[in-house]
Amino acid sequence: MKAFSQSLLDLWTQLGLNQRVSLAVAALVVAGGLAAVIFWSRQPDFQLLYGRLSDKDSAQIISSIQAQNIPYKITNGGSTVYVPADQVYKLRMDLAGKGVPSGDGVGFEIFDKGQFGLSDFVQRTNYMRALQGELARTISQLDGVRSARVMIVQPENRLLVTDAGVKPTASVFVELSKSQMDPEAVNSIRNLVANAVQGLQTDQVAVVDQRGHVLSEDLKQDPTLANASSQMRYRQQVEDYFAKKVETMLLPVVGVGNAVVRVSAEIDTEATTLTQEKYDPDGQVVRSQTSTEDVSNSTEQRSSGAVGVVANTPDKNGAAPADPARPTSVTDTNRKNKTTSYEINRTLTSTTRQPGTVKNLTASVFIAPRRAVVPAGAAPGTAAQPQPRSTEEIQSLRQIVINALGLKLAPGQTPDSLVSMQELPFQVEPVETQIQQIQSETRVQGWLDAASKYIAVLVAAVVLFIFWRMLGRQRPEPVPMELLSTTSMEGARTFQGKNTLTADALNELIQRKPANVGGALRDWMAVKKN
Repeated sequence: MKAFSQSLLDLWTQLGLNQRVSLAVAALVVAGGLAAVIFWSRQPDFQLLYGRLSDKDSAQIISSIQAQNIPYKITNGGSTVYVPADQVYKLRMDLAGKGVPSGDGVGFEIFDKGQFGLSDFVQRTNYMRALQGELARTISQLDGVRSARVMIVQPENRLLVTDAGVKPTASVFVELSKSQMDPEAVNSIRNLVANAVQGLQTDQVAVVDQRGHVLSEDLKQDPTLANASSQMRYRQQVEDYFAKKVETMLLPVVGVGNAVVRVSAEIDTEATTLTQEKYDPDGQVVRSQTSTEDVSNSTEQRSSGAVGVVANTPDKNGAAPADPARPTSVTDTNRKNKTTSYEINRTLTSTTRQPGTVKNLTASVFIAPRRAVVPAGAAPGTAAQPQPRSTEEIQSLRQIVINALGLKLAPGQTPDSLVSMQELPFQVEPVETQIQQIQSETRVQGWLDAASKYIAVLVAAVVLFIFWRMLGRQRPEPVPMELLSTTSMEGARTFQGKNTLTADALNELIQRKPANVGGALRDWMAVKKN
């Protein structure tokens, strides 16, 4: 260690003024870089505490953080606050206990304080404000939504007059942080608001973005499929369902990314009602029976007359005597009447068919050929040969698709007319290439993340090494002693590279290379002492 220090001291004494200044500056630069790296490495790892804060919430959060003497960082005009990573969750729980952040608008904290003497109208208005504020805060937490506002309109609650046709409605204004919003996200906002308000239907919620686009217009459900947009949306849903069904079945066989399926559906958009009435005369049943019975009796009656001579003696004119009264006969009659009513078998059928029935399906399928392989026993360097599928394999795959879609062949119809299947090469990169590319990108990104922590130290070490090599290569050139042996003033004026040294020449040498002249003088003094 002592020898190393002595060598460094000797090297320092041999350096000139310019070299010493350069070395000192380089040492200061390296020391400053190392200090900056150490300072940067000792800085805490800041992570996001809250983002998209209002000015009020940001001020409350910062004051709470300052009271606890926790370092923080503010970006985006004060709307985003960063704190050390080990303090994020603790601060969030502490701030949540204080009701911070409260978000934009007024939430249910409006009822935290007791309010006496308020009318029913004011209470209902406060409740509506709180509900709108809470919904706006919830919607603002969705991905892609920077801020939101909710307006709810409910019919007036009257005791005597009630209009059953008036229903609650709602409007949602969202400020998006990206160009567009997915239909699933828009539908989730509509369902969220509809389920939070009593009696509110999903189709009565309108969602509008900051560009003035009505995002919920195309999502309204039309059970009758009356408009064209509803028909196209329903048809797309049906086609996507069947295409995904077929594609998920083919992928395990042909491989991922080796099959493309498109399904075309013919939808019946007409609503019909059919009423049918049938009678079956053979299916008679007795409905009612009525029996009537009439009974009458028959008797004989005789009248009395004169007896003896008078009855047989003619009258004065010689006429014969009148006949006595004949007997009367009465007959008894017994009559039965039976009436039977029959009910004929009657069938009444009423059928209502809603629109949306799938009338016909057709499919088109593209399949990539098998992966090219080198034939067994081939010579080295032989190119891989593709292996196309046979006609039987194509037909079997087509039949599988037909069965999966539930298609039935009509008389005289061929399977090719229902499902068109072709084997064509795909102009895409192989899956293995994509996987290797992703893995290489991930590996490089990991290396970059690891190197970013030590890049400053490495640069400082490289700079120090370069300066050390430069200093090691520079050696003072000794001045010949014979150049210092004469002091002739005459030779100084005529010194032109000769071995004589004059005062002017010596001044010129000192100005050009003072380090070399200084070293030469030291060597000359050391020789004289010896």
